[in-house]
Amino acid sequence: MKYTLEITNERNYDVIVVGSGPAGMAAAIMAGRNGMKTLLIESGGRVGGIATSGMMSHFAGTVGNKLYHEVLERAAEKNYFAPGVKTPEIDPEFLTITYIEMLEESKVDTLLYTTFCDVVMEDKKIKGIICHSKDGFSAFYSNVVIDASGDGDVAYKCGAEFIKGREEDGKMQPATLMFKVGGVDMERAVFPESFETLVPTEKGELQALAKEKLPHPAGHVLLYKSPIPGIVTCNMTNITGVDGTKAEDLTKAEFACRKQLPAIVEFLREYVPGYEKCYIIGSASLIGVRETRHFEGVKKITAEEISKAHQHEDFVVFDAHFNFDVHNITGSGLDETGSQRNFTQAKGYTIPYGCLVPKEIDGLLLSGRNISGTHMAHSNFRVMPICMGMGEAAGIAAALAIKQNKELRDIDVKDIQDKL
Repeated sequence: MKYTLEITNERNYDVIVVGSGPAGMAAAIMAGRNGMKTLLIESGGRVGGIATSGMMSHFAGTVGNKLYHEVLERAAEKNYFAPGVKTPEIDPEFLTITYIEMLEESKVDTLLYTTFCDVVMEDKKIKGIICHSKDGFSAFYSNVVIDASGDGDVAYKCGAEFIKGREEDGKMQPATLMFKVGGVDMERAVFPESFETLVPTEKGELQALAKEKLPHPAGHVLLYKSPIPGIVTCNMTNITGVDGTKAEDLTKAEFACRKQLPAIVEFLREYVPGYEKCYIIGSASLIGVRETRHFEGVKKITAEEISKAHQHEDFVVFDAHFNFDVHNITGSGLDETGSQRNFTQAKGYTIPYGCLVPKEIDGLLLSGRNISGTHMAHSNFRVMPICMGMGEAAGIAAALAIKQNKELRDIDVKDIQDKL
């Protein structure tokens, strides 16, 4: 059989951003605010990524970059359950509306239900992307493409160098499907927010009970308050041994996590104080993939630099702080290499610009969990506020490179810092 790919639509932009998670949102907004004709591509039907479609409970970690704090303030204004309160707890509905408003204010063209397929290359420089939607195949050309796809799909198609997962064996952190329960007695309810949070009850300690009672590889208790009274967000499904870059594995993860939901709800009712009458009110439409490709950049951030709160002179993300959140690669709970509540480094670290710049590909920036870093460093910088800081820097860098008619790797980092 012979197949043909017919391009039905072509457009030109200054900047194209692939993926509308926190890193992509920030990149598109900042490129637009800096005067660039910007296109944001999203394969799903909603902007925001894991924060919205993934029904994430809260913004974990923090960062000094300004856009993250602007998002918190603007989202709080929309949250009529807690008016005027600046909180990292996420209401997916109001956060989605906040993101839409920010994109429109920044004059960003957004295409939902549009899947990135391939790249247009000229030697080692990306000149555009090919996408597919109900309109057919479209070619979008630009001066800069920002890969905020999470898995680095654009960089992969460009032939950029990468590894998957851990350096020693390629194994990756497990995936999760978030869900929410209602009917919780908030006066009596407990909220273990880390694997290292132990909760003794009359029937036993909750983390130990979960490991014993829940179907493997589920087996931990992570429960978070939401902005809505009586509603709790649950991070308790778990699937190991899946590769988030493969549709077959994503389907396996989706099915496995959904089949765990009834057992988890029964566990909550039987063993967790305040949850005796709880019930599922909704689950995420996007599986939470924590780790896939780590690309080789001009620079690479390491766990040692994070542990020492290293301050790079060529930083573009600053005052970043989180822990080593390595979920157990073979089962439930925290991996033996991880550290949550027991993470002792209280100071913020920085991420250098070179981590966003692929080693050999021009016209492309990495933004989000796909940047250049080790497996352990990634377990820290992959959280949404820090990814949003990367996106803010990427959007600014793209605009500067275009205005100065320079390659991305050649711009002066001080110019980016001035705009941060």
